[in-house]
Amino acid sequence: MHKLFTLSWHVTDSFSGSLLRDFLKRHHISRAALTDIKFKGGCIEVNGEKVNVRHILTIGDFVKVTFPPEYPSENLHKSPLPLDVIYEDDYLLVINKSAGMPSIPTREHLNDSLSNALLFYYEQNGIASTVHLVNRLDRDTSGLLVVAKYRHVHFLFSQAQEQRAIKRTYRALVHGTLSKKEGVIDAPIGRKNDSIIERMVRSDGQHAVTHYKVIQEYDGFSEVDLKLDTGRTHQIRVHMEYLGSPLLGDSLYGGNREKISRQALHSYKLTFFHPILQRELAFQSPLPEDMQRLVQQNRG
Repeated sequence: MHKLFTLSWHVTDSFSGSLLRDFLKRHHISRAALTDIKFKGGCIEVNGEKVNVRHILTIGDFVKVTFPPEYPSENLHKSPLPLDVIYEDDYLLVINKSAGMPSIPTREHLNDSLSNALLFYYEQNGIASTVHLVNRLDRDTSGLLVVAKYRHVHFLFSQAQEQRAIKRTYRALVHGTLSKKEGVIDAPIGRKNDSIIERMVRSDGQHAVTHYKVIQEYDGFSEVDLKLDTGRTHQIRVHMEYLGSPLLGDSLYGGNREKISRQALHSYKLTFFHPILQRELAFQSPLPEDMQRLVQQNRG
């Protein structure tokens, strides 16, 4: 049995006498969501009675919104792939993605992406929804990402993203040493003219800012923490190449694969304000085995 997504509140004195429509707007229920609720199988109840948005509220009323079920695209297939679920509640998941797994299906990876795995997980756990990734990671980047279970939760996160309420810290292993051990890379990023995949720093590109700090230096490479102010495609990879210290294993952006077979980049720290529970949550993920092995082998 698939459980539908619901939200509920008790009406306080400040909303007594208000229209239900205004109350729901104050609680971030969008006009599009109200349309879906009305026409796609959801409902709005006050004290157990179905009502419309013109209903007048009284202090102490119990308002319950049931959102309609969501259905995945016919092109998205479920796959029984392993998932490393770090955290789960009724509204979202935090996943520790392994390197080599795309976030979404591609022509070359139709059935082995994180989205395929999530769809299978939803079916097994009775979640009546489709996949809403709050953030993505490149296929060969490992680490933490957030998945909203429902469209409305994703909508709330999209508002939070605009306010930079989701903070991510990455750990990278990069070639050589950096002359400045801590700094800010403020360099616009755009598509490379002769490639549909590769990006580069270019004056007509999109605004992109990366903060970095060297954690440790080893023989031939450095361990670096990175934080993003913006979220451009391949941002860390492009900015580190721009500094002259591309990621180990990142052959697309000047790194070589002598020490590691993929870009040495891991999203290891994630902090965000939960849009429903209204509290901050923080998570960490240790370095994966391939990066950890390199660090341990070179630790003096």
